[in-house]
Amino acid sequence: MAGLWKVFQLGPLEHARKYFLPYADTFLPLWSLWFVGVIIPFIELFAGALVILGLRTREALVSLGFVLVIVTFGHLLKEPLYEFHTHVIPRLALLLLVFLLPREYDRFSLEYLVGYWVRRKAKTNTEEKI
Repeated sequence: MAGLWKVFQLGPLEHARKYFLPYADTFLPLWSLWFVGVIIPFIELFAGALVILGLRTREALVSLGFVLVIVTFGHLLKEPLYEFHTHVIPRLALLLLVFLLPREYDRFSLEYLVGYWVRRKAKTNTEEKI
C-alpha cells in the first residue's frame, strides 16, 4: 500500500523532497538522497506486488529488508535514540515471518501453483510414455 501511495499519489520526486532532502545537512551527498528517495517507492511497489502474488517472494523480501535498513539508518542519523518499536520492529517481524516460513507451506503463491502444474504435467507425460 505504501508503494502505491508513494508512486501514484505522492509521487517519487515529492517523496524524495519530503522524506530524504531533510537529510541534506548530513554527510550524505545530495545526489544519493535524490536517487534513493526516488527509487524506494518503486522498490516498495514492485517488491510488494511480488510478495502479494507469490512470485520471487524471497528476493522481494530481501529488497524490502534493504529498504527497511535504509529507513532505519535515516531515522538513526537524525535521531540516535529513535524508537524502533513503532516502525521497524513490526515490519521486521512480518518480513522475517514470511521469509522464514518453509516454501512448501506457501500453497497459495503463484510460484507454488505454477510448480504444481508443471510437476503434474511432467507426471502425466511420464505415465503416458510407460
